[in-house]
Amino acid sequence: MKNKFFIGAVLGCSLLFGSSQAQAINPETEALLKLLEEKKVITPKDAESFRQTIEEDMAAGEEAESFRIKTEEEIRGEEVGAHEESLLQKINERVTLSGVVEVEAFSAEDFDGADTSDITLATVGLGLDAEITEWVNAHILLLYEEDDTEPMDLDEGTITLGNLEKFPLYLTAGKMYVPFGSFESNMISDPLTLELGETRESAAQVGFAVSDFYGSLYAFKSDINETGDDDKIASFGANAGYGYENDNMSLDIGADWINNIAATDIFKGYFGVAGITAVQDYPSGLTAHLTLGYGPFMLIGEYLGALDAFQVDELEFNGRGAEPSAWNLEAAYTREIKGKETTFAVGYQKTGEALALALPEERILASIGVEIWRYTSLALEYLHDEDYSPADGGTGNDANAATLQLAVVF
Repeated sequence: MKNKFFIGAVLGCSLLFGSSQAQAINPETEALLKLLEEKKVITPKDAESFRQTIEEDMAAGEEAESFRIKTEEEIRGEEVGAHEESLLQKINERVTLSGVVEVEAFSAEDFDGADTSDITLATVGLGLDAEITEWVNAHILLLYEEDDTEPMDLDEGTITLGNLEKFPLYLTAGKMYVPFGSFESNMISDPLTLELGETRESAAQVGFAVSDFYGSLYAFKSDINETGDDDKIASFGANAGYGYENDNMSLDIGADWINNIAATDIFKGYFGVAGITAVQDYPSGLTAHLTLGYGPFMLIGEYLGALDAFQVDELEFNGRGAEPSAWNLEAAYTREIKGKETTFAVGYQKTGEALALALPEERILASIGVEIWRYTSLALEYLHDEDYSPADGGTGNDANAATLQLAVVF
């Protein structure tokens, strides 16, 4: 009984003092065993047996401790992995990325007979749409256009308050293209209606969508103001339309009005070069559009123009104040050819009193575009321009251009 008591005591001490050792008896335990052996409390055989017992118990304890630590590390790793996966899933559910890359090769002859050709990275666009909450959305668009926006420009940045699935009204504020013009087209080149009417401003827009009807009101401060209205939010507009779509047919018809057509991008550029910051009276503008799709066919029609003439010293045409306008008529046919979606399109465009803005009087276009792979298309376009006549101050000459475009849209 006495020997068993001392063995139990030594075992307890060995575990107490030797827990930090790696499968070896600590000096205190070894000294105690020798003392017991010298006092003949235990025999040498008992001492050796006890050493083996201690080492086996310590090894078993370290193995259990190692297993426990490994399990905790695995659990922590699994928790971190699950958190990261959950975060990525939430981002994927709430954030949508989109983009476009367009590379173009062209050959052109201008009204003066000068020939040019080049290969350009025509467009790079990267968009991000984030659903912040069920009622709040944010939109960002970065845009690069070779020779126009270098480096990349923040083209759009808006916040929208609303949920059209639950309530018909919404508010959008920020840098945007205000809804003046539709500019639908199947061509590579922008339509002349877009050249005349596109308007990018920091604005506030209140809109609605009820069934197939839509509309909005908007306001902004233009760089081109009316005399005496500097530094004021004095430009505004409205749009309304009807859109319908089913499996075989689509229709979009609408009209837009703006109180200051001088606020469009082309006029800001023209007046900036001329050193004009204000006009005597705001010339208002109007646009109307119709886009009809039926089966493989599509028809596009749009008119955009000023409702009032500029002063002759602001924008002149043939000795009087100009009242510029543009319209676009386009037809397209889409079908699969050898499994590739292919679109054929032809168009006719015309401007009025837009000579000072360096726009042609007439334009005839034809194009063919093929979706060669998913999200990837190859298109070829030919356009023929006619300048204003010498009687109107133009050259009366023709210009031609051929463009090949490789594009990826995602």
